[in-house]
Amino acid sequence: MKLLIVTGMSGSGKSSVMDVLEDIGYYCIDNIPPKLIPRFVDLCHKSDNQIDKVAVAVDIRTGDMFAEIILAWQALRTEEGVDVKVLFIEASDEVLIKRYKETRRKHPLDEKFSGNMHEAINYEREQLAQLREIADYYVETSELSASQLKEQIKELFLSKNSDSLVVKIMSFGFKYGVSTESDLVFDVRCLPNPYYVDELRGHTGCESCVRDYVMSFEQSKVLFDKIIDLIDYLLPLYIHEGKSQLVIAFGCTGGKHRSITFAELVAKHLVENDYRVQKYHRDITKDSKTDKR
Repeated sequence: MKLLIVTGMSGSGKSSVMDVLEDIGYYCIDNIPPKLIPRFVDLCHKSDNQIDKVAVAVDIRTGDMFAEIILAWQALRTEEGVDVKVLFIEASDEVLIKRYKETRRKHPLDEKFSGNMHEAINYEREQLAQLREIADYYVETSELSASQLKEQIKELFLSKNSDSLVVKIMSFGFKYGVSTESDLVFDVRCLPNPYYVDELRGHTGCESCVRDYVMSFEQSKVLFDKIIDLIDYLLPLYIHEGKSQLVIAFGCTGGKHRSITFAELVAKHLVENDYRVQKYHRDITKDSKTDKR
């Protein structure tokens, strides 16, 4: 039986995640008291109905009972026949505040902090810190649309082999901030910039004209080979340690040319070597007329 504990910041998108998980075959329960999770798993085992995939959402709404989630997680890890994983959903403070203002919903800790959202969010992050550390999967939703979040969750958990590694390859622009969800970040701003070539400025690294230009330089070829050597060495080590998701990010100035080129080529290499790969170009559509790539 696969058990997925979905947790994270209030307003980060957990409800949307649970909707997707239900769509792809998970039996979903929202806001269950942590102490009841092992008992529920036991009931599933004894049930005549075969329930092999369960997702439970647990967060700060359970109040003082939330502190019991670590004990429940520890107990379930020793349960025979149960593969328990933790999915942590997060977003930046600014995005969380904006979402609550737009929906006009109250934060679960609104009364505790007399409506002070900043204090409520800071307190919630402190309470969730230990869960964030033990999470098997991590999704940062600040820059994701609802459809993008849905696709990421489907790619992670639809027909997933529990001991496989999903490698997420992403590109971003440093001018919009470093990706906070990344395990490995490679800065490719050291390479020649296609932005300064007039006929390439309006194109992206998804197109062969840009990729051919970036990779025409010897320093690009050498850097790519060294990155591939490092990744090829690291991935089996991560798999051996039981990591379920690895996020590798490539950054350039605006996230349009060099970072996308390297993300596309690395993703292609990994697919050819039978890894499960997601691609995400975070900043590809931003300020297309004025960006420096």
